[in-house]
Amino acid sequence: MSTRIEIDIGRQELTLLAGNEVLARYPVSTALNGAGETHGSGCTPRGMHRVRAKVGAGCASGTVFVGRRPTGEVYSPELAAQQPGRDWILARILWLTGCEHGVNRGGGVDTLRRFIYIHGCPDGTPLGVAASHGCVRMANADVIDLFERVAVGARVYIHSDHAPPHTGCTEGTEP
Repeated sequence: MSTRIEIDIGRQELTLLAGNEVLARYPVSTALNGAGETHGSGCTPRGMHRVRAKVGAGCASGTVFVGRRPTGEVYSPELAAQQPGRDWILARILWLTGCEHGVNRGGGVDTLRRFIYIHGCPDGTPLGVAASHGCVRMANADVIDLFERVAVGARVYIHSDHAPPHTGCTEGTEP
């Protein structure tokens, strides 16, 4: 049975499911600016998505990424002190693509073109509170675990309420 992800912005929680079975729950940090789909908003997009690409297989837990490429750096407090304010993307990346035309796909609301990821962040980064620039931040150990348990194409439903998932992406549909 394939796995799917649900991200509850209100609860700041990511749930991994197989059918109706909860496989894992992880604390996350979504956007400080709240939920929204518009390019440049700094918000976390809602609706049905899919994992478009997985980046970082086999990399060390603290591997630093820029533009979805490892920089050769490994995160450390010393490196962070040299670059205060940097938005660290660490460990693994699950790059999302929207499934709902006009909502999170196409035009000025395209999740893929906004470079929205589920990714790791430095230890000590607050999770369970909205603080990101739009992406979904996770603890490095958690994103590595999630990365190993989902496939490219896995459904990702992001919501700010408890509404049932949209059906924008059906099994076998290439977003």
